[in-house]
Amino acid sequence: MGAGDKGPKKITAPCQKSHSHSCAGRDDEVQAGQGVVIIEAMKMQNELKSPRQGKVRKLLVEEGALAEAGQVLAEIE
Repeated sequence: MGAGDKGPKKITAPCQKSHSHSCAGRDDEVQAGQGVVIIEAMKMQNELKSPRQGKVRKLLVEEGALAEAGQVLAEIE
């Protein structure tokens, strides 16, 4: 594990005004590349994946809520 791997990794919304749905819950163990949040924008769904193996420490957006571009949706430790 390198120095850049320490601390929580954030999953952010890539586009404006997207609806969010979680596919992992708080404190769930996830693998690198596993889906954590699904966002929907303009009727297209995109699965946002965990950048590393760890535990979902925070889900920062409610199910179905609108998220702004760059908004942090989840944190993986």
